Amino acid sequence: MKAMTYRGPYKVRVEEKDIPSIEHPNDAIVRVQRAAICGSDLHLYHGMMPDTRVGHTFGHEFIGTVHEVGSSVQNLQPGDRVMVPFNIFCGSCYFCARGLYSNCHNVNPNATAVGGIYGYSHTCGGYDGGQAEFVRVPFADVGPIPIPDWLDDDDALMLTDALPTGYFGAQLGDIVEGDTVVVFGAGPVGLYAAKSAWLMGAGRVLVVDHLDYRLRKAESFAHAETYNFVEYDDIVVEMKRATGHLGADVVIDAVGAEADGNLLMHVTSAKMKLQGGSPVALNWAIDSVRKGGTISVMGAYGPMFSAVKFGDAMNKGLTINTNQCPVKRQWPRLLSHIEQGYLKPSDIVTHHIPLDDIAEGYHMFSSKLDDCIKPVVVMDNN
Repeated sequence: MKAMTYRGPYKVRVEEKDIPSIEHPNDAIVRVQRAAICGSDLHLYHGMMPDTRVGHTFGHEFIGTVHEVGSSVQNLQPGDRVMVPFNIFCGSCYFCARGLYSNCHNVNPNATAVGGIYGYSHTCGGYDGGQAEFVRVPFADVGPIPIPDWLDDDDALMLTDALPTGYFGAQLGDIVEGDTVVVFGAGPVGLYAAKSAWLMGAGRVLVVDHLDYRLRKAESFAHAETYNFVEYDDIVVEMKRATGHLGADVVIDAVGAEADGNLLMHVTSAKMKLQGGSPVALNWAIDSVRKGGTISVMGAYGPMFSAVKFGDAMNKGLTINTNQCPVKRQWPRLLSHIEQGYLKPSDIVTHHIPLDDIAEGYHMFSSKLDDCIKPVVVMDNN
């Protein structure tokens, strides 16, 4: 099969790899129809994620058709069109039993915090991802579900990570009716978080980013007030001014560790294998929220030594809610919202890229070219 493979920082290419095989009776092999490039994939692409090995195939957002199933699989059969959550989880451990699928205890021998993630280095279990023509899906009776006939491919693809994560970010904010919500980051997850805030009763939604084309999308897709932080001496002061000098009720950090990193992180990562980026957005959130307010963090963070203003957060009496999104838990309500017309997830998709051109797609997305917000990788087998 054809598969995207990592060859080192800023170097990916399409190579021939063996089609994955059934390794456990609960496995399925899925023929991928569509995959996506996620902003968190750029941490891998830039070489800022620990233990990203040459030859690894990225891609934690994908949909496809079931090609083969293991002998124990009961809920899927060959030919089923399925969407697969980015979380790999067993469904039966202490954490899965409580709906914390992203914290599954049985799928990632390399970490005690995060569970397994497709295509996200060996720190997340070493599972090859879906930017390939075929992918092995463990625990096939637990994670994937058949795609409803009325749901189109791009909308289903957004349900594998970006939309549920944005919606989860708004959930973590504990928004109550009339709240003022600030979202840092206008990438796909931030756009979905801003849109979801309205569904949860927000009275105002403000989105902060530094890319004008993303902010325009935040206005048209999420109907948000927008702020380009490079236009202000201090974006925190501007957020205070915009919220009656009290601060927002809820602030959502949809940035995490910035995908570009910074000079210090690029230097230290080469020596110490640390995740790129710094908690700039998180500190902005701590400073921009009102006393007694809530901060939601679902942006991707790794280990880092940069100082977080935890003392300020404690003294302001803030509630900070965090986690990787347990995708499947969000699906019933999101499918209902989409079917009823409240959401059209594919509205943020800007590019469709053949698998053969995925290196160019990564370059375009990384370099913020051609107003790229969400690139979708299309397989030749469609």
